[in-house]
Amino acid sequence: MTPPHDAGPPPVDDFASSVLDVVDSIPPGRVMSYGDIAEHLGAGPGPRQVGRVMAVYGGAVAWWRVIHADGTPAPGHDSVALRHYLAEGTPLRSARPPVRVDMRRARWPRGSAPLGRGCGDGDGA
Repeated sequence: MTPPHDAGPPPVDDFASSVLDVVDSIPPGRVMSYGDIAEHLGAGPGPRQVGRVMAVYGGAVAWWRVIHADGTPAPGHDSVALRHYLAEGTPLRSARPPVRVDMRRARWPRGSAPLGRGCGDGDGA
């Protein structure tokens, strides 16, 4: 018997689960870069692996809050991400393509609140 061609995403491993937990903890109107998440998680996989997790499982979390270090969302997702940014009041440098978040103002300070599901309000206070 031949295995199905579209078996869906692979099971979530510990690294992917950790990435998704961090993304769940980013408050509305704030962002983290792929590198920020990799750095927060410590030794091991880097930004590209965080990107891979987001590509496979990101639809289950607020994916628009994870962006490139230059403030741009994932390629091809500008218009949808922009709707989320405007709804959440995310500080922007540009609302025209290429959409660009103001990283200086929107980056969620790692260490301002404990990371994890439902922990902290992320206001940096």
